[in-house]
Amino acid sequence: MSTTRCTSLNATSDLITQLRSRGAKKVALQFPAGLKRQAAETAAALKAAGFAVVVSGDPCYGACDLALDCLSNGADLLVHFGHAPVDTRDDVLFIPWAVDFDTAVLEKALPFVPEKTVGLVTTVQHAHLVPAMEAFLSSKGYEVRVGEGSGRTPLRGQVLGCSFAAAKSAGAPVILFVGTGVFHPIGIALATKARVVALDPLTGIAQEVSADTLLRRRFAVIEKARNAKTIGILLSTKSGQARKALAERLAALSPGAVIVALREVSPDELLNLGFDCYVNTACPRLAYDDQIRFPKPVLSPEEFEILCGKRSWDDYAIDEIA
Repeated sequence: MSTTRCTSLNATSDLITQLRSRGAKKVALQFPAGLKRQAAETAAALKAAGFAVVVSGDPCYGACDLALDCLSNGADLLVHFGHAPVDTRDDVLFIPWAVDFDTAVLEKALPFVPEKTVGLVTTVQHAHLVPAMEAFLSSKGYEVRVGEGSGRTPLRGQVLGCSFAAAKSAGAPVILFVGTGVFHPIGIALATKARVVALDPLTGIAQEVSADTLLRRRFAVIEKARNAKTIGILLSTKSGQARKALAERLAALSPGAVIVALREVSPDELLNLGFDCYVNTACPRLAYDDQIRFPKPVLSPEEFEILCGKRSWDDYAIDEIA
């Protein structure tokens, strides 16, 4: 089992220097759920340095979900903790949250990787360790391919639940995902058609991941939606999730489709709206992760195209935000 060390979120002199160099007087702080307990301590440190501080208490699911209302309510700068930017804004400062581990834990994955060419990907929390992971795998005789950062994933080897570009650009027959959970590796398998091995660096558990179970569930959801007369095309109003052009194109595929704009997609809201089924153009993970919570079928854009006869099942693709 590996050890972990998380970077402190105390207001360091570097952060204070950055805020002062931008001329900020009032700053807003935004934390994802796993870091919210750092809010009080961080706010106190910044206040002691002379800044007026407001903390966003709303849920935050990533860099695509910025608390821009804090800026419209008087903050000079939004400090967003825990994520790399999915786009650039002069009024948002991104502060990463690094989680360390002993790269020797990669030894646990090697029995699953007989190939000598491997693609390497990870999440933003571990992206700073990509060079060390490359070095470890190279020392074991592997040719390591790491996709360069681009677009929504600016760090080398970084993947998101809505973007697997780094895995696709690696061009390897097997992809090693280093991180927690199985959603990312399943998405990588669908996006690349490569064999995917997932290693949780915090537990040392390695496994080969298949998308077959997810595909069976998604096929059932598509079939359940076949008799829908009314269809809500969900259009997010969040900063990095608003895919208006996509929503409009999908709404044109069916006479029963209507665009529904909302910030938070929740089971209660979908129940109250009363459509027979929904098509999600917000965070792609909503359709895949949360279907069991929703009262009606929630399709991805590609699944709706299958339902409408515009795409074949053999051309199934996971939803990504370009």
